[in-house]
Amino acid sequence: MSAPAAKPKPRLNPVRVKVKEVEPSQRVKGFGEVIIPYTREEAIAEAQRCIQCGKPYCNEACPIGQDARGYIKLMAQGNFDEAAARIVWDNPLAECLGKVCYHFCEQACTIGKKGEPIAIRQLKRAALEFGKTPAPYDAVPKNGKNVAIIGAGPSGIMAAWSLGKMGYDITVFEGTKNLGGLMTMSIPGYRLTKGTFQKDLERMKNLGIDYRLGVRVGRDKNFEDLFNNGYDAVFVAIGTMEPQGIKIPGTQLPGVLSALDMLININTGQKVTMGKRVAVIGGGDVAMDSVRSALRFGAEKVTLVYRRSREEMPASDDEIAETQAEGIEFMFLTAPLEVLGKDRVAGLKCQKMQLGEPDESGRRRPVPIPGSEFVLDVDTVILAIGQQPSLKGIPDIGIVVNKKGVIEGDPETGGTKQPGVYVGGGASVVHAMAAGRKAALSIDKFLRPAS
Repeated sequence: MSAPAAKPKPRLNPVRVKVKEVEPSQRVKGFGEVIIPYTREEAIAEAQRCIQCGKPYCNEACPIGQDARGYIKLMAQGNFDEAAARIVWDNPLAECLGKVCYHFCEQACTIGKKGEPIAIRQLKRAALEFGKTPAPYDAVPKNGKNVAIIGAGPSGIMAAWSLGKMGYDITVFEGTKNLGGLMTMSIPGYRLTKGTFQKDLERMKNLGIDYRLGVRVGRDKNFEDLFNNGYDAVFVAIGTMEPQGIKIPGTQLPGVLSALDMLININTGQKVTMGKRVAVIGGGDVAMDSVRSALRFGAEKVTLVYRRSREEMPASDDEIAETQAEGIEFMFLTAPLEVLGKDRVAGLKCQKMQLGEPDESGRRRPVPIPGSEFVLDVDTVILAIGQQPSLKGIPDIGIVVNKKGVIEGDPETGGTKQPGVYVGGGASVVHAMAAGRKAALSIDKFLRPAS
């Protein structure tokens, strides 16, 4: 008797269905979306490129463990309804992540080793756009326990959703008047369109989460009072809302703006005063958002000043490519020395750099080149060199702020020195969500230990 024929291996198609963008000359005229979403047919064709690896590296690379392999298989069969339902089953911010996630899953895609990885983020978006709108999460019986969450960003929302589905009564205290944290307040409309977050939030309406907006714990409400007021556990999910400064002369001059403040003001419709010749100092994604927003806000010339080379830039490759396509000038290996001017910004004195030995971050340290100083002709300087959390009013319970400005507790649980208090955040939306899920699981274990 002959052995059964071996199952043929899926044919690998190394070329992805092109993700189209609005032409740079047109998109810089406003804050409309840059990415042109897949059509239904394009999404099916792209999903059919997936070879359904036996070991789902894409799933493992996702900080929240999203089952990308599973929903892509459904999309390849044209089943968008079930794909959408599967996505939101383990991802409460699926609409948002379909537009702003850094798609670590794609970096791990097997096909990416021999060609272009599956466009997983675009497929997530397509599933939600073409599939039947998933029903709101079902209400569950309450278990009699109350949890307070400080911060309504992605980390706090993820924890609230996770614990709400377990039957906990949840109160979210948010110091601003907005839900979503920096995700909704600072990401420009060309990346995250208005209304996207509301679609995600609508699915959570039956969980009974109580949002207290404009209430900052540590300012309007004492942290110590939370346990006295009947809360059984607390999750501190404070985001990086405070901009970091830079130690060079002249930053007090009118015309020097914080990138974070500028982005929030633009996003919330507040007044922003900006000149025609703008320099943005920094190399991360906030710097990319800043130069692109300045261009859309009417600046005639925008220059990015970054003290290292392109290879060391922490910004995502997608953001860098889109920024360069829009005509932004990149000045690599350039360090700011002083903001010039008397009554307002009149220039930025800079110095050229060269790369030396690696520093503690593993990146090569920029070293000044003697005699290479020059003045950049600008009337506005935007500082995009990092953010940090504000822990005012939060007691010293072992909260650590890491090098990325993100708050951390115990690496395994998110716990602190005070029993029942957990902490977490992330440098990206999906990493913040992962911290929220970890804290939720730890809180559940703390309040409902195994019998």
